[in-house]
Amino acid sequence: MADPKGFLTTPRRLPPRRPVDERVRDWNEVYEPGGLLPIINAQAGRCMDCGVPFCHEGCPLGNLIPDWNDLVSRDDWLRASERLHATNNFPEFTGRLCPAPCESACVLAINQPAVTIKNVEVAIADRAWESGYVSPKPPERLSGRTVAVIGSGPAGLAAAQQLTRAGHTVAVYERDDRVGGLLRYGIPEFKMEKRHLDRRLRQMRAEGTRFRTGVGVGTDVDAAELRARYDAVVIAVGARAWRELPVPGRELAGIHQAMEYLPLANRVQEGDYARPPITAEGKHVVIVGGGDTGADCLGTVLRQGAASVTQLDIHPRPGDERSEGEPWPTYPKIYRMSAAHEEAQELATSPGADVDARVFSATTVRFEGAAPDGVRPHGGVRALRLIGTGADGQAEAGGGRVLPADLVLLALGFRGPERDSGLFEQLGLELDARGNIARDASFATAADGVFVAGDAGRGQSLIVWAIAEGRSAAAAVDRYLAGATGLPSPVGPADRPMTA
Repeated sequence: MADPKGFLTTPRRLPPRRPVDERVRDWNEVYEPGGLLPIINAQAGRCMDCGVPFCHEGCPLGNLIPDWNDLVSRDDWLRASERLHATNNFPEFTGRLCPAPCESACVLAINQPAVTIKNVEVAIADRAWESGYVSPKPPERLSGRTVAVIGSGPAGLAAAQQLTRAGHTVAVYERDDRVGGLLRYGIPEFKMEKRHLDRRLRQMRAEGTRFRTGVGVGTDVDAAELRARYDAVVIAVGARAWRELPVPGRELAGIHQAMEYLPLANRVQEGDYARPPITAEGKHVVIVGGGDTGADCLGTVLRQGAASVTQLDIHPRPGDERSEGEPWPTYPKIYRMSAAHEEAQELATSPGADVDARVFSATTVRFEGAAPDGVRPHGGVRALRLIGTGADGQAEAGGGRVLPADLVLLALGFRGPERDSGLFEQLGLELDARGNIARDASFATAADGVFVAGDAGRGQSLIVWAIAEGRSAAAAVDRYLAGATGLPSPVGPADRPMTA
């Protein structure tokens, strides 16, 4: 430890965000450029170097957090980068996008603010790229075996990089026109600029990984034929089957799924459109769903210039502290304000909200709209009617409230992999009890040589779990092809986050 009393003498500090009125006018990341470097050494020095680092349990990757905290506090960025990349293929992604369950499990968090682990992580990753510490690592020799990875989200990319470095010839198939999956088209630019993704993809190409975009396996290419051409296949298609809201008026025009809306906004940043086909500009917007996807929609709506925006959360407002039923080191459900919620609060764009942009304990009962016409055969949405939800989850009595709504975005989460892709029939895949692709303890499906990684087998989860699964599935594939493996396997298919 550089400072054995750092956790006692140094308060927790977060990097400064850019002013709200500035950042909602562009799509750049919300933090001040370079804002981490003046504070990060001292923040890393708050790590207690505790005897049993529970942050390891909070992180499914098994990141060596105390090690690289100590190295950063000593300004040893090269060794810190080596420790970080030993367990995480893409720390610049997780450092920006992961909700940091490691911080909830930090021993210091028992009675003090946790170490800013996530910020230390992204500072190491960015410094490593800037200093030239990150370079391609092609294999010393090729195995002569081939692997197809279906899907280029974090699980697929992690599996592909690990298998390529193990000497196998890997091709990643992506149905979209660009590589990255939800990292590309689901995550808004203001949360992670796509230059970070493109930079990592250049590294992977230099290592030998091949990418096939615009190819839907199961539709454009028969999955069984693909399996016959490769020695093994990894399915990493995510959990893209979105949940619906079957209430009266759902057929009205102007009601869209979040994952219909967000990719179009990202495509504007890619140069595909000058103006997105679905835009919030000048509209009264209601977002149904209180999770991270809803917050992504909120930040996007604000940057498109909505007249107003309200986000509905069916759950009660969480408390500011851990409840007794969520003891340390579990990840607690507490009130958190994302950058998008901060923006909505400061801009006062949600006059009907309980706090920031959100209405809690809210259940949508129906949509109301204009009569059909020649332009809109189903009519257009004009309002959303909601009622309160009690602590028991049951709807409260009464007439409820009506919110104006020209655009409604459904951010209700996902229920597993898409069933209509052709993969299930062509490969003979089965579903487990939770509606995901069934697999055994080695990530293998019922089809010989076919493995599943990430949300397709786990269900909707965090980016850090997707990368961990990609690494573990790669080890399983390497063992299948070579009889043994030296690749790390940080998680098993049945592992789950810590809960009370």
